Amino acid sequence: MPAPSSSLNAARRARDLDTLASGGVVDVLVVGGGVTGTGVALDAAARGLSVVLVDKHDLAFGTSRWSSKLVHGGLRYLATGDVGVAYESARERGILIERTAPHLVRALPNVFPLTESVSARTAALIRVGHLAGDTLRRAAGTPGTILPRSRRISGMEVRRYAPAVRADGLRGGLVFWDGQLVDDVRLVVALARTAASLGARILTRTTAVDVTGSGAVLRDELTGSTFQLDARAVVNAAGVWAGTVADGITMRPSRGTHLVLRDETLGGLTGALNLPVPGTSSRFLLVLPAGDGRVYVGLTDEEVSGEIPDVPTASEDEITFLLETVSLSLQRPLTRDDVIGTFSGLRPLLDAGEGETSDLSRKHVVLTGDDGLVSVVGGKLTTYRRMAEDAVDAALAAAGLDAGPCRTASLPLVGAASRASLGAVAAPPRLVARYGTEATDVVAEAAGDPAMLQPIAPHVPTVPAELRFAVRHEGALDVDDLLDRRTRTGLVAADRELAVPYAEAALSR
Repeated sequence: MPAPSSSLNAARRARDLDTLASGGVVDVLVVGGGVTGTGVALDAAARGLSVVLVDKHDLAFGTSRWSSKLVHGGLRYLATGDVGVAYESARERGILIERTAPHLVRALPNVFPLTESVSARTAALIRVGHLAGDTLRRAAGTPGTILPRSRRISGMEVRRYAPAVRADGLRGGLVFWDGQLVDDVRLVVALARTAASLGARILTRTTAVDVTGSGAVLRDELTGSTFQLDARAVVNAAGVWAGTVADGITMRPSRGTHLVLRDETLGGLTGALNLPVPGTSSRFLLVLPAGDGRVYVGLTDEEVSGEIPDVPTASEDEITFLLETVSLSLQRPLTRDDVIGTFSGLRPLLDAGEGETSDLSRKHVVLTGDDGLVSVVGGKLTTYRRMAEDAVDAALAAAGLDAGPCRTASLPLVGAASRASLGAVAAPPRLVARYGTEATDVVAEAAGDPAMLQPIAPHVPTVPAELRFAVRHEGALDVDDLLDRRTRTGLVAADRELAVPYAEAALSR
């Protein structure tokens, strides 16, 4: 029998639903199609288990697409004394950038300008933190050839990285290196497709209701049909919605908001800016070069109460706070007119009682219910793989299942290759950065038509061939899947409007 394909599309989804509806038992049912859920599906499938993953919306519909796109090495956790989480983050960063997804993760210089508002004491503390981060990197086994050591830099170097930084009173800066994803959704899609290549059934627009430790009722949101799926083990990876799947779990989400700017607004960033929040000693804002001509500015931390929205939105207060705080370090203050889009995500924090949400631990927790339902909550995007490993281990224990050891620390995702091999891929560099070795497959979708490889518009570098590839191989079922997730065109409303006809054409073909 031929090996399963990594391709996800409407036809495969329909076949998989029909097969499952006919009866039988699967080893593992995963509820939630974000980075944790797809990580769980990949881990379980790589151990030789039969796996079904369901999400009521789409891959990366929730928190996983609203991150800062950073693969953190744990520097923040060192500052709070959480050495264990810091080391785990550094180790997982190394796995991603070296072995499993080198095509999606790059080294990013993070620059801290030493402006007039930064005291010598604060600068010294930050430098000590950077040196501790270097030690952490070495302990995790990531070589300096991939992530260079931190150092002090001149004011001229600061402005080479970030030309928009205010020159008056600038007395140099500090730089450390971390990881950055080309895009968080690209990681989730790669995880799901790698799991599919190992036989996992990945079902979007499929809701799990009446979830227990032994299965769930699945509802096809496209047809309304339902059926019972029995499973030997069930993992709840629904993120901020975990409490709606399993009883006894109370989440305390907080909203993190980013602004989207045009790259030219800040003169062309080549490194991230880390800027202090006045009146605090440990909070910083980020100005991040995001590729495709965009810059992200974030990040807020606002507690959210009441019903959890499917798509969170930024408040005007958050937008004003970000603009005003970042402007303190810039030659030209930013205005509301500079903002071409915003996005907000909800951190899936487990309620731990009193205190600010910013103080809640980012360490993940795996809980097993009385009926054997395993829930994995909390954590960070960087540590998704370890979260998945722990969740699968718990599910196997709860169900009494035998399986092989975790293999995901050395299992490359679809499109992955060494950096030397990626440099030799015969495709446009932008496509190689987003698809790795599969960039040639994206080019092939053009079928010799040069227009299929031309940007949709001057400010919209997405090419029509990407959209067709997403329909045929990445499980995109509608315009929203194409523009708001597989590509991030939808982050800017004006860009999205230009791209809609191209998305509709890709779907019609």
